[in-house]
Amino acid sequence: MLFFSFLKNYKKESILAPLFKLLEAVFELCVPLAVASLIDDGIAKGDMHHILMMALLMVALGIIGLLSSVTAQYFAAKAATGFAAKMKSALYRHITELSESDRDKIGNPTLITRLTSDSNLVQNGINMFLRLFMRSPFVVFGAAIMAFTVDSSLALIFAGVIPVLGLVVFLIMRRTVPMYRSVQGALDKILGRVRENLSGIRVLRAFGKERSEEASFSSELSSLLGIQLSSGRISALLNPLTYAIINLAVAVLINAGKNRFSMNLIEVGAIVALVNYMSQILTELIKLANLIITISRAVASWKRIESVFEVSPSMIDAENCYEEDGEGDEAVSFRSVSMVYREGGEPSLREADFSVKRGERIGIIGGTGSGKTTLVSLIPRFYDASEGNVSVLGHSTLRWKRSALRSRIGYVQQKALLFKGTIRDNIAWGKPDATDAEIIEALRLAEAYDFVSEKKDGIMSMVEEGGKNLSGGQRQRLSIARALVRKPEILILDDSSSALDYATEARLRHNLSELGNMTVLTVSQRAGSLMAMDRIIVLDRGRIVDIGTHQELLERCDVYREIFSSQFGGEE
Repeated sequence: MLFFSFLKNYKKESILAPLFKLLEAVFELCVPLAVASLIDDGIAKGDMHHILMMALLMVALGIIGLLSSVTAQYFAAKAATGFAAKMKSALYRHITELSESDRDKIGNPTLITRLTSDSNLVQNGINMFLRLFMRSPFVVFGAAIMAFTVDSSLALIFAGVIPVLGLVVFLIMRRTVPMYRSVQGALDKILGRVRENLSGIRVLRAFGKERSEEASFSSELSSLLGIQLSSGRISALLNPLTYAIINLAVAVLINAGKNRFSMNLIEVGAIVALVNYMSQILTELIKLANLIITISRAVASWKRIESVFEVSPSMIDAENCYEEDGEGDEAVSFRSVSMVYREGGEPSLREADFSVKRGERIGIIGGTGSGKTTLVSLIPRFYDASEGNVSVLGHSTLRWKRSALRSRIGYVQQKALLFKGTIRDNIAWGKPDATDAEIIEALRLAEAYDFVSEKKDGIMSMVEEGGKNLSGGQRQRLSIARALVRKPEILILDDSSSALDYATEARLRHNLSELGNMTVLTVSQRAGSLMAMDRIIVLDRGRIVDIGTHQELLERCDVYREIFSSQFGGEE
């Protein structure tokens, strides 16, 4: 079973933790007997030696119990944290193995929640389970048994009280456990909305949607609050009811003990011991109730985590896959390729059919939603085509080893994404063993070296998370440099120069044209950025409507001519 596979290296800790807790419970159950002896054989008889011996015994029991408790906590924490570390590592590895399509179906907010709050709840559940799942029932029944050794007649009160207390705990847990699961589900929704709003805060402010989003957030928060209040009200009954039952039992116990004491059938110390055992039962039942709540939350969280593990990667490497280039002069080939992102949805790309020769420079243009990004995403096999075949460097993408395929491709996406670290660290993502000279050469090709060299620390200057301390154009140029440093055989620029001014973009195009045999596919909304390309692919509503040079398309392609005219007013 998957759950126990994460615990297999912590079998010793998983056994020792509850055993030391049982040892602590044994010493705790001995304390009331020591108190009874201290009262009956020490205080009542004025035996100071016995009083001292019992006092020292109780101190010893307390110290040994404390050491047992600390040891149990150490082993429980080690097992729980070790389990969580292995589970999170396996979950993260599994997520990275999922295809883009798989992650699209699950949703990134859901995956983040599984890796964080759900994983922590499972860890807490294991920790509490190892410490209390044996201790609490053992103390409850152990206290009842010890009560019979003290006085079997009065112990019958315990036999009547324990089932009543158990029934109260069961009824309250039966009502509240489903509520706690609903709370976790509602919390997931709130976390998703918070992440979405924080990542898009500028858009919210630009459209003045702060108040409406606050209202939506408050509405969802009110729903969560309602569930929490309902569960809280029911849970709040636990302590008063159990204390009322215990106090009533103690009153009955003292009254019955008084009668037996008057008949010289029991000593005062024994009555005190029985009261202590009753208090121990109350404490452990409350702990058991809290354990059930924690375990219920942990089980619900584990099921959500397990549901991610159950998603098998839809994209895997074929057996005997290729790691070297194939023969032929084609860099990319599409044969009747169609792409549907979600089952039952409309195709984002329809029957694409074209080929690109090695070293050729290809432009891709079309309106919003025409399928440009979909087309280039199939080349590094971020997605698999729903129909048809995509070949890269002589092999079908399905036959390539994915790491080998992607090592030959430099991909720059629409949204330039940088990571926290130095500029050098970010560029070296493209080639981990790149020298400073190679980093600087890539920056020069990407027209990024000028602004980098102006910084105090040069390529060692820090980049904040997401590149927040850089402009959009600077982020794009660093992203292009990251792709260029690996000297890829195929370079894909997915509208990655949209934030550059025309002069900088022109210099960038010139630099790329000097790279010799590198195949370049450039997606752009600007017709002017693609005029010098060897060929231009024109997309419209997911279909390739024409392929040709800039001049050829102006003469025969209405879609291209409309795009060009909208940007240049009909004048070249």
